[in-house]
Amino acid sequence: MSTKSANREQSGFLLAEALVAVGVSSLLVLAVCAFTMFAGHSFAALFNYVDLDDANRICMDQLTRDIRQANKVNSFATNRLELDSTPNGGAASSVTYTYDAGSRKLTRLTLPDNTSKVVLHDCDRFSFRVCKRPPISGKYDLWDVSTSITTAKVIDVSWLCSRTIFGRKENTESVQTARIVIRKQQG
Repeated sequence: MSTKSANREQSGFLLAEALVAVGVSSLLVLAVCAFTMFAGHSFAALFNYVDLDDANRICMDQLTRDIRQANKVNSFATNRLELDSTPNGGAASSVTYTYDAGSRKLTRLTLPDNTSKVVLHDCDRFSFRVCKRPPISGKYDLWDVSTSITTAKVIDVSWLCSRTIFGRKENTESVQTARIVIRKQQG
């Protein structure tokens, strides 16, 4: 064989190698890009979930503390709860929680200093249920307070929060529920 024909075969072989190398490289770059996008989305979802869980825990702690330290329930609805938190021999004070479905926020208002704070956001649904203790000893069922809130002793709280990632509802925190007993004696 002459050197000219050997050079032609060799250069054709290099073109085929180059095409295969470009194809394999393209697949590798595509795989790395897909993995990077998936990992970024997963990290964002994980951070979102942790942040949402932290906000739910802080809100639950605040609600529990306020309800346990309350003297009595002043008024309530499924989206609103007003607690009398007047200290013994002190000036009248109260704590009011109000859920606004339009803004998806739960707000805490304290009186007499009139300070308002959003304690929960991105809340899809929220409800209070005010109950009284059972009249029969040893029973653990609760009865709704229908007409007289003076018998209110237990507050059931439940809510569901969610957020969106990249325009899609991605994380939904499981429903948070608690049954909180007013610890102070009413009187």
